[in-house]
Amino acid sequence: MKVFVSVDMEGVSGLTDPEEMRTGGRGYERGCELMTGDANAAIRAAFDAGADRVVVTDAHGGGRNLRADLIDERCTLVRGPYKPMRMGEGLDSTFDVALYVGYHARAGAERGVLNHTWMGREIQNLYVNGEIAGEIRLMAGYAGSLGVPVGLVAGDEAACAEARDVLGAVPTVAVKRGLDRYAAELIPPARAQERIYETVLRSLREERWPQLTMSAPYTLAVEWNATAIAQSCAVIPGVRLTGPRTTELTTDDYADVVGLLGVCATLAGEIGCTGRHYG
Repeated sequence: MKVFVSVDMEGVSGLTDPEEMRTGGRGYERGCELMTGDANAAIRAAFDAGADRVVVTDAHGGGRNLRADLIDERCTLVRGPYKPMRMGEGLDSTFDVALYVGYHARAGAERGVLNHTWMGREIQNLYVNGEIAGEIRLMAGYAGSLGVPVGLVAGDEAACAEARDVLGAVPTVAVKRGLDRYAAELIPPARAQERIYETVLRSLREERWPQLTMSAPYTLAVEWNATAIAQSCAVIPGVRLTGPRTTELTTDDYADVVGLLGVCATLAGEIGCTGRHYG
């Protein structure tokens, strides 16, 4: 059995403050340790369930958050910025199942802890084939396009609810319950990580994994928070402007959806930084 694990940070046990997820922020180093702890719980369960290989990708920010010196030594770790497939880097059709750890709800989700979609400010809404999408739908769709089902989503309660809405009966672990965007009622990390371990172990042994299947062509629509971002992204071949702040991309290859969104997001981040010098 070959297992892919994508680990984000906002849905990690014990974390609620954006500073804990930002390089140089207060509590960031401890946040990296907690992120690695949640990842290790899933990795350990995968090997205990009989996995031959586990590939883990650091899916948060610049991809330099998981502690390489603390990660389970049996796995392979993919890290670093500007990975072509970003949160899905390392996944291909040879994997049996994908696990998503530390994931969060989409932008605007009620009581979603640290909710956003792909970027903190620049993306208002994102749609795939007309369905509103957060990172859970986006990544489950990428896995599904490769024929890979999803065996776990772990994060806050809103993320778990979103995962069930997208995938149906997918195993989930809620490690915290949102009180607001930056406040939550937490399960202590040691207990949360044990729940992740137990759920992954059971899921991989039972092998009843849902798969998100969408039909090509795939259309990605992004509502940005600024006209300058939309206009600049529309210069990219294949991306078209459909409104003052909205772009669309249509393709028969889902990898283009993920890859070009990453390119647009990089561009949007640069424009966003420039814009924050004004007003």
